[in-house]
Amino acid sequence: MIRPILIHPDPRLKKVCAPVAGVDAAVRALMADLLQTMYGAPGIGLAAPQVGVLSRVLVIDCNTGEDDEPDPVCLANPEITWSSEAAHEHEEGCLSIPEIYAMITRPDAVRVRYLDRAGREIEREFHGVQATCVQHEIDHLSGKLFIDYLSPTRRQMITGKMKKLKRERARTRTAAE
Repeated sequence: MIRPILIHPDPRLKKVCAPVAGVDAAVRALMADLLQTMYGAPGIGLAAPQVGVLSRVLVIDCNTGEDDEPDPVCLANPEITWSSEAAHEHEEGCLSIPEIYAMITRPDAVRVRYLDRAGREIEREFHGVQATCVQHEIDHLSGKLFIDYLSPTRRQMITGKMKKLKRERARTRTAAE
């Protein structure tokens, strides 16, 4: 099921999410909904708080080329256990902050321990764009947005744009009803 994506500055996007007790049918259903919502947006990552669920669950799929096969990765209770000293600058965007992009510097590689869709504990390294994406989504689980890495002035400007976008969308919905 495609779920509505929350737009900044929704207060739920700034909450620290609770770990899940394990990967059961409800968590697998949430993972499936996150994937469907992410692909429909379209995006390369989506965390549970972005759809209003305050649980430590996220999905990523950085295969975005026309000829790429989907390669979804579903993570419950992800924890970064190692980060490379080498950094990578990448232009980031966010489905909860539409049409806003900024260059963000993060470690080029990270090792993440998480539970997969089957509930198995996995430890995997992510590099390049996948590393950026998984770090971005893990930040969501701690109530952090990519714009938190920007200057306060730039953050305020973006927040103002998002408030305006939310008002315009509300007016459009009201007019359509």
